[in-house]
Amino acid sequence: MGRRKSNRKPPPKRKNIEPLDLLFNCPFCNHEKSCEVKMDKARNSGRVTCRVCLEDFQTNTNILSEPIDVYNDWIDACESAN
Repeated sequence: MGRRKSNRKPPPKRKNIEPLDLLFNCPFCNHEKSCEVKMDKARNSGRVTCRVCLEDFQTNTNILSEPIDVYNDWIDACESAN
């Protein structure tokens, strides 16, 4: 009598977690990866600064905020101004 095949499946593969970007495209000068986001968790503020055209934006943040959130706030403020 032969053995039965095992019904056990291999464990699922884990997906690699990619870190979020800290450099973004500037909406004013259109340079790629020229805007840098700096988060100050102690003061609950985030600042975006372009290295090429020296445009900057500062906004209030909370505990859950990420650099992409600060950049999106800047884009929203630019669109509302236009």
